[in-house]
Amino acid sequence: MKQYPIWNRITACIYKSGKSYGVKRDGLTEILIGTGARNSHLFGKFRTTHRENEDGTRTYHLYLDDKLIKTAILKGKEIDIKEVA
Repeated sequence: MKQYPIWNRITACIYKSGKSYGVKRDGLTEILIGTGARNSHLFGKFRTTHRENEDGTRTYHLYLDDKLIKTAILKGKEIDIKEVA
C-alpha cells in the first residue's frame, strides 16, 4: 500500500468490497444526483486538504460545500481533531 496523507475509502452497493485511493495534498469528491450520467446535478462537495508544517506536524482540513467543518493536527502518532462551529 502506498503512503498518502489522505485516504478515501468508498463503500457502495456496486462493489463486493470497499475501494480506496490516496491523495497527497488536496482531494475533492463531488456528489451528483439524478437519473444517470446525462441527467446528474451537483448535490454537494467534500474537500480534504493536507499540509506538512515546518515543525513536523501535519494539518488537515475537511470542507463541505466550501465551508470548513473539521480540522485535525497530527503530531507524531497523536492527533487532535476539532469540529468547527
